[in-house]
Order: sequence, then C-alpha cells, then structure tokens
Amino acid sequence: MSFYDEVLRELVVALGAALFVAHGLALLRRNRDAERRAVTSGARSAKIKGASRAMAAGRTRDGELVQVPLARSVAFASLGFVMMVAGIASLTV
Repeated sequence: MSFYDEVLRELVVALGAALFVAHGLALLRRNRDAERRAVTSGARSAKIKGASRAMAAGRTRDGELVQVPLARSVAFASLGFVMMVAGIASLTV
C-alpha cells in the first residue's frame, strides 16, 4: 500500500466521522431548537408582514432553518457512519 492510498483512506474515515458526529449533534439539539423557536414565535406579533409565513415555513427572516430536517440528518448521519466504518475496515485489512 502506498502512502497516498493510506492518506486517502484516512481522509474517508475523517470525513465520515465528521459527518456522523455533526449530524448526530444536530439531531440532539433539534428539540432545544424547537423550544427556542416556540418562545420567539410567541413573542412575534401577528401584525408583522410575513410573520405567519415565516413561522409556517419553519424559517427565520434570513431564510435559515430553525430546526434541522429529521430525514436528511438521519440519512447523512448514517452515511457518515457507513463511511467511517468502511474506512476503518480498509485501514485494518
């Protein structure tokens, strides 16, 4: 095995682990983000133009998502886990 092959395998492990950990943490914070959205949306006046549309879409006025999408985060976390395990398996063989 050459040096470049080993580095590429280590990068696959690192990217998979980063993907798995980042989306796992996002899923753990999901409920806290929903509670924080409920507090700020309750304080928002319904008379503000577009306030109900922003609350219904689950986005802030800047266009950011308030809560991470569940299906996307689970899919990316599982993809990261598979990449991490496959990379570790290729390094140990």
